[in-house]
Amino acid sequence: MRINVNGIDHELPPIAADTPLLYVLRNDLDLTATKFGCGLGQCGACTVHINNRPVRSCVITLSKIAASDRIVTLEGLSSGGHSALQDAFIAEQAVQCGYCISGMIMTAAAFLATTPMAGEEEIKHALAGNLCRCGTHARIVRAVRRTAERHA
Repeated sequence: MRINVNGIDHELPPIAADTPLLYVLRNDLDLTATKFGCGLGQCGACTVHINNRPVRSCVITLSKIAASDRIVTLEGLSSGGHSALQDAFIAEQAVQCGYCISGMIMTAAAFLATTPMAGEEEIKHALAGNLCRCGTHARIVRAVRRTAERHA
């Protein structure tokens, strides 16, 4: 099977069709920014983009991925260095343990791509499905707002 991740075509070895995309990203392609959280698609730690849409990679299996699909992980969010969103997360000190951050950034990036002038309530609503146990929610929202304001 062939998949495109971060703009690179990868020919995968024989892998069962019911294997979650998350496992392929981490174990076969060594893209470890995407995290395993709950394994049920409920926490958001495993969020990646498929064709510019955020999806939970722990519940989407290889059988659901087409060769024409474009998958983007945190590693591929920007070409060299950090994206403006990643820089905002650093500036706002939104990262504590860091476990949820990849999923938060990927969800926020997809949201800002469709709603670049987002307000605080819209951001909170967009990120509501991503869980963070550290309690840096206010900083995360500030980081996303900072990015939105840069595009205003």
